[in-house]
Amino acid sequence: MAQTRISKFNNFLNRLSPFQVIILFYLSAVVIASFLIGLPFLHKEGVHLSLIDIVFTAVSAVSVTGLTVVSTPDVFNTPGYFVLMFILQFGGIGVMTLGTFIWLMLGQKIGLKRRQLIKTDQNRNTFSGMVSLIKQILLIIILIEAIGALILGIYFLQYFPTAGEAFIQGMFASVSATTNAGFDITGSSLVMFEHDYFVQMINMTLLILGAIGFPVLIEVKDYLTNPKQELFKFSLFSKLTSVTFGALVVAGAILIYLFDRTHFFQGKSWHESIFYALFQSVTTRNGGLATMDVSEFTIPTLLVICILMFIGASPSSVGGGIRTTTFAITLLSVISYARGKRDVRVFRREIDPEDIFRSFIVVNTAVTITGLAIILLNVFEPEFTLIQLMFEACSAFGTTGLSTGITPDLHGPGKIIIICLMFIGRIGIFSFLFILRGKTPRTKYHYPKEPMIIG
Repeated sequence: MAQTRISKFNNFLNRLSPFQVIILFYLSAVVIASFLIGLPFLHKEGVHLSLIDIVFTAVSAVSVTGLTVVSTPDVFNTPGYFVLMFILQFGGIGVMTLGTFIWLMLGQKIGLKRRQLIKTDQNRNTFSGMVSLIKQILLIIILIEAIGALILGIYFLQYFPTAGEAFIQGMFASVSATTNAGFDITGSSLVMFEHDYFVQMINMTLLILGAIGFPVLIEVKDYLTNPKQELFKFSLFSKLTSVTFGALVVAGAILIYLFDRTHFFQGKSWHESIFYALFQSVTTRNGGLATMDVSEFTIPTLLVICILMFIGASPSSVGGGIRTTTFAITLLSVISYARGKRDVRVFRREIDPEDIFRSFIVVNTAVTITGLAIILLNVFEPEFTLIQLMFEACSAFGTTGLSTGITPDLHGPGKIIIICLMFIGRIGIFSFLFILRGKTPRTKYHYPKEPMIIG
């Protein structure tokens, strides 16, 4: 009987496209996470969560967003922290990545269908090296988290009364930062470390390592372990991703400082201003951690942060948004067209026209979805300002987790809208577009082409 059910389930999966299967798996992860988060023995005494709050927290954890309608340290006990860390790990690394690793530990072979799912989940262009990719991703992420947990745990001994609490705080902070989850068990994110630059530097490093993209980390590892480093060549993806990522961080920090130099940064020392601006710029890449109350920023600064969160992290990373390469290719395409060129060149390579087309599809769809969500939020949450709702929507879509403080006060419809944005941000625009798409039929004929007036 069990074998028959498994066979039927496999037949059902085979009828779905890889994108549909990925979405099904992430929905299953949300259901499991909701069940775990709702377990009473993981809560502190006297805590009761409504169903919508449980689902909201589960989606936020699986999508590693960090937006919360409840206070994590006030709701969960120590076992609850560990369960939440597991969910963050599951969401950050990816459902298929962690699932495949478990599959390998059970001694199972990875077939073509599962390799196709890994390829889809990790935004890869080839089937080759899927199993090796999974092993390397897990090894690198676990190593980064372990080192971060050890450093922060030891350092936190001066902040917390017991070694146990210090190391739990260090472990949770390391997992949350590396997966760019944005959850915290301090009760105030990193505000208590707003003048501790060592803690900020460690967290910024972990945030960047999590958001820069697994392919970049793997190539850096290969470069460092290659005996002939002078012959090693980084891929175009790694070059474009790294340059775009760094440029966004620097530009973000400069703009944040310039727009608030006479407001939030007024009266602050040069080193305070640098770390405030730099940390806020880094955390917009998908981190969600904060060293200050972002609602203190002026509207121009909040708009800049909205744009940075909307762009998000790199492809094949723990983050969401339209992704850095999408932004870079779109911008380079506009610049090339303005210069009268029909091709897009960067680092002595030409971008595939299909990737250019896909980039514009992602940007247009993302703008439409986020814009519609902002309109609906204004309808259902009229007591909040437009910039607050725009900030919340961009944070949810970018799976960032920053907030001006309105998340716990959202009503049911508002929470549902944010849940949908977080889920779409995690699975990606293409997976969202292919929800209703089965196997693509081959086009048997084409209609005559006719020019259109554009612009």
